[in-house]
Amino acid sequence: MQQQQLQARLMKCLSCSHSHLPLPPPPPPPFSSLQRFASSQPKGVAKVILKKGKTQLFKDGSPMVYSGAIDRIIGRPPPKTGDIVLVADGAEKPIGWGLYNSVSMFCVRLMQLEEEATRDPSCALDMEKLLETRINAAVELRRGLGLPSATTNAYRLVNSEGDRLSGLIVDVFGDLAVVASSAAWVEKYKSKVKACISSIDEINHIHWRPSVEILKEEGMDAADLKELHPSTCPQRTKVIENGISYAISLEGQKTGFYADQRENRMFLSTISHGQRVLDVCCYSGGFALNAAKGGAMSITGVDTSLPALELARENIALNNLDPEKTSFLREDATVFMKGALSRNDSWDIVILDPPKLAPSRKVLQSASGMYRNLNSLAMKITRRGGLLMTCSCSGAMTQSGAFLRTLQGAASMAERKITVLRQSGAGCDHPIDPSYPEGAYLSNILLRVL
Repeated sequence: MQQQQLQARLMKCLSCSHSHLPLPPPPPPPFSSLQRFASSQPKGVAKVILKKGKTQLFKDGSPMVYSGAIDRIIGRPPPKTGDIVLVADGAEKPIGWGLYNSVSMFCVRLMQLEEEATRDPSCALDMEKLLETRINAAVELRRGLGLPSATTNAYRLVNSEGDRLSGLIVDVFGDLAVVASSAAWVEKYKSKVKACISSIDEINHIHWRPSVEILKEEGMDAADLKELHPSTCPQRTKVIENGISYAISLEGQKTGFYADQRENRMFLSTISHGQRVLDVCCYSGGFALNAAKGGAMSITGVDTSLPALELARENIALNNLDPEKTSFLREDATVFMKGALSRNDSWDIVILDPPKLAPSRKVLQSASGMYRNLNSLAMKITRRGGLLMTCSCSGAMTQSGAFLRTLQGAASMAERKITVLRQSGAGCDHPIDPSYPEGAYLSNILLRVL
């Protein structure tokens, strides 16, 4: 008992003595690698401070720092569009660095996180070095995926956020690279982008294609986007994809050719033998050619664009395919399908690949109605038991997860029953960053229609 009392008095004394001692100061926060690099910059680097609760989203990898996430900006004079800035948490500790835009709703495109700069400081706050590193990594990734190859030399080399170069897309067509620029920083570093792409062995020509409307939102003047020197790049070229040759025009849609559907086109060729195939919104005949190569009994392609249909017909000749089995018609998709319905025409396989109907979430509801109506008609002209390969290239539709629901609504309208056989998106050369799901845009769904 006495021993217990002694221990209690001893503990009380220790407690009292500690209460008079000052608390040790908290350990200083570890000095940021990026802060150290920024301190060595002759002009200094502005710091964009995030609001409370917003930091983790960007530490997890989301590359687009929107204006609503920013609390304040430290730096005099304030940063200009295209400047390198630090992005920091509420305690002003940098979490990464990126490129600033004073006009865009995306104030900063994050390029590298603090942990990466600590692990490999070679690219820290150096956009030219980072470009070189990321483009080289993109080349190596495609090489690992077997691109280019003896049977395919049309592919995507850089896929914006998926290759961690937000706003930059590069498609390769043989010895020609088409650069689609949709960010002010890409225009600022244009000469370095071109230099990096020119260093790739098989590239002999570069065609620069700015996305003018998007760049206007980035604060750029359309007049500044015009090439100062006339391009010597050819406006037409030929490529090979899955062993099929294509003539493509650089004056066509997007970069000139839809490399994203390559794997879906190849799949179609494996199921087309002996089938009657209809390719609605066929453009230059990508799906139609694969159906023909796969041994389809007959193929009909429909599109409103005369230049696209001329390319499609040229592609039939390029591949020595039987022109008697393949026809291309210039007609509106809805008008054609309604006419076919009135004639009781039907096909074993129908492909429906319309242009982007929902360019933004604001119009998703009205676009859903258009997708439903088009697909309802497509289902009605698919023979019972036949297949419908239907697509949406609208990011808003794909990201909403509502495409299948829209297709079910179309089936109800058409008084048909559908089952899903296959769901796909863009090819493996179109990587997606899961921390930026907005990068997913293409849906390709194969349905059995009963």
